[in-house]
Amino acid sequence: MVKRSAKTFTVSGQPRIDGFLRGALDLSWGKARALVEQGKVFVDGARILDSAASLRDGQSVEINERAPRPSAQVPDDLIVYVDAHVVVVRKPAGISTVPFEEDERGTLDALVRRAIEKKFPSKGSRPNLGVVHRLDKETSGLVVFTRTWLAKKSLSSQFRAHTTERRYLAIAHGVVPRRTITSNLVPNRGDGLRGSGHGEGQRAVTHVEPIEKLNGATLVSVKLETGRTHQIRIHLSEMGHPILGGRVYSRNFRGPMIAA
Repeated sequence: MVKRSAKTFTVSGQPRIDGFLRGALDLSWGKARALVEQGKVFVDGARILDSAASLRDGQSVEINERAPRPSAQVPDDLIVYVDAHVVVVRKPAGISTVPFEEDERGTLDALVRRAIEKKFPSKGSRPNLGVVHRLDKETSGLVVFTRTWLAKKSLSSQFRAHTTERRYLAIAHGVVPRRTITSNLVPNRGDGLRGSGHGEGQRAVTHVEPIEKLNGATLVSVKLETGRTHQIRIHLSEMGHPILGGRVYSRNFRGPMIAA
């Protein structure tokens, strides 16, 4: 598969970069993807940041764990709304809302702090920023952060009481019907993944509404009554309609896979 010289490899076959690293270095999927996303992997001398990028025969892959992390650029359209109490921002796909690991850089909250500092420069300490909800790393959408303690207390209470309305758009495999899914989610449903258990776990309610039938897939609107970890991905997958491009909850999908 590979020809190794120090930490430089030559590609044989046409794998994705995360799968290539996993096999070449005997890593978990998470660690392989983290190497890429932290800017430690170079293909033919160019830094690669997309862990799903494809490789070609003969390309050179170098892993340099001492390479500095790339500095994240603040998008011009990051801030959608800001006042003295809250800031609403556009989260792009591919970055975490907050650090998942202690040394993770380039997260959304860090970008928002930099954007606020630029918009409202001051000589004091860094801007206060409260976290009241999150989006998964690969999910894009609007996220609200709080700027005051009163705002955080109020919004946190609303999220706990499920009085906020949250809607998402997703493209799922197959012809997805209208359905309300209610289950209890557990950390391990028996195959190492989060999923629905029997009589235990956290109650999760998802309302799925088809919007447009596509070629082999369906654009759906999803409304959450609860906000459990990976709730939408789990419920759609357990319906038999995993999200297009999903890398985790589509592993047991038996239908025809449509390329993302």
